[in-house]
Amino acid sequence: MSNDDVQRVWELVEDIGICMLASRDGTEIRTRPMAAYFDRRTDLIYFLTDVASHKDEEIARDPHVALAFADTSSQKYLSISGVARLSNDRERIHELWSTPAKAWWDSPDDPNIRVLEVSPHDAQYWDSPGTAISYVKMAAAAFTSAKPEIGENRKVDL
Repeated sequence: MSNDDVQRVWELVEDIGICMLASRDGTEIRTRPMAAYFDRRTDLIYFLTDVASHKDEEIARDPHVALAFADTSSQKYLSISGVARLSNDRERIHELWSTPAKAWWDSPDDPNIRVLEVSPHDAQYWDSPGTAISYVKMAAAAFTSAKPEIGENRKVDL
């Protein structure tokens, strides 16, 4: 693993921005789309969440989560595993406040907003040269005995 791989993980988080956050509800795994905010100073990923949401209860019982990012138009994918923690950090809520949050809350001062902080353990990313090139390479490989070279795949310890 190189520092370039770690930097690529953080670039993908910032570029894609929306992920599916998976948490455990007993024996079931639940996912939901969330807007991710990466802080390069702390290497933590933050989300705004509501105090009354089910994911908060699930994370309180089992803090292990998975984040799945996908940009299908450019064929870039990222999966992150980590541990989540809920907080009522009002300063952080103000830092993370953005226009999309207005769909859920009136202002950053809404007492129902919480911060979900994910400390990543590891990540895996897939970078391909793009849909058209990938399809051409896969089609060519179908007619030969070679495996297609359709981009980079890395597992990265964070």
